[in-house]
Amino acid sequence: MKITERIDYTAAPDAVFAMLTDPAFQEAKCLEAGSARHESAVTPTGDGARVVTQRDLPAHNLPDFARSIVGDTLSVTETYDWAGAAADGSRDGSLVVEVAGAPVALRAKVRLVPGAANTAMTIDGDLKASIPLLGGKVEKAAAPAVIDAIHGEGRTGARWLAERA
Repeated sequence: MKITERIDYTAAPDAVFAMLTDPAFQEAKCLEAGSARHESAVTPTGDGARVVTQRDLPAHNLPDFARSIVGDTLSVTETYDWAGAAADGSRDGSLVVEVAGAPVALRAKVRLVPGAANTAMTIDGDLKASIPLLGGKVEKAAAPAVIDAIHGEGRTGARWLAERA
């Protein structure tokens, strides 16, 4: 299932990148997502960075058939790999979101794109559930939670940037 989302931040790309690679921001986004347990690691990679976040989230909002696959808790690993900035401040990267114990993953291209008064973070990828006969049904059930998580990160980021402006 195709997932294409956009988050607009009222800050320059370098400020947005600094936020996204700040361990304190990663902590804040995990807490605001309601994670019962979480950990994150930010590793510089040349002019870019790798951000890996692991968190346990309640699965109570999933349909019964999906909960029967993952249980009461979703153990989610999210990995962003960001490249260095281009001359205009834009930045490309990748995002992989995997759920432990479930053959479900999001693989996406991410991009920070400068605008006149903001930076757009775009996420363009595919949510796949590798389950014979049920894959499409699981993807449709998981998609709203994935999209909500993307927008939740956007809300956390907007507050983060506003508090530091």
